[in-house]
Amino acid sequence: MIVHVPDGFLDAPTSLAAGAVAVAGVAVSLRGARRELDDRTAPLAGLTAAFVFAAQMLNFPVAAGTSGHLLGGALAAILVGPYAGVLCVSVVLLLQALLFADGGLSALGTNVIVMALVTVPVGYLLFRGLLRILPKTRPAASAAAFAAAAVSVPASALSFTLLYAVGGTTDVPIGTVAAAMVGVHLLIGVGEGLITAFAVSSVLAVRPDLVYGARELIKPVVLRTAPPAAETATEGRA
Repeated sequence: MIVHVPDGFLDAPTSLAAGAVAVAGVAVSLRGARRELDDRTAPLAGLTAAFVFAAQMLNFPVAAGTSGHLLGGALAAILVGPYAGVLCVSVVLLLQALLFADGGLSALGTNVIVMALVTVPVGYLLFRGLLRILPKTRPAASAAAFAAAAVSVPASALSFTLLYAVGGTTDVPIGTVAAAMVGVHLLIGVGEGLITAFAVSSVLAVRPDLVYGARELIKPVVLRTAPPAAETATEGRA
């Protein structure tokens, strides 16, 4: 089963360093989110965090004896922006650690790095890059969301593998860890991509103006003014 990084999986120095990086990343995101959120988009950030929280509690089968759950970094970034997306996932991880001991407090920094600071920028940058070359349509945006989310998951697994190489506490060869983590997460990425594409497509269908990462899809409003009555009457007599 692929879940949060548990307490004790990385040694204390690595966990402390990961915690410092996570705190710095969240601090930068707090400043950046001020430019992304306003009175209209802030409620969507709350809804996105709630959706990611609920979705992470549900696991879907991937292979024999293995299951995965939504990470939500790419989804949050596409909907509310990369800085706000980091905050959404980080809040979810904090609540899960405090309320359900999911990952634990000593591994919280590691999980923030792996599931927020990696998935959000990877997913967002790939999504935006694909939108530059794809048609400006809702199906194309949904396809870009699928690809971005699918890639963000193995990227997250690879980032954990790097942390494990620095401070892993178990006697397992790094090659074995990399093969197991990245291989399984490629499959989990497919599920992540499908969920993300469906959610982004659904919001685009009803409120495209709320999707931060797909602002190009909003067609400008063209105002047409009716000709003056006197001018219309003159044209009718002519």
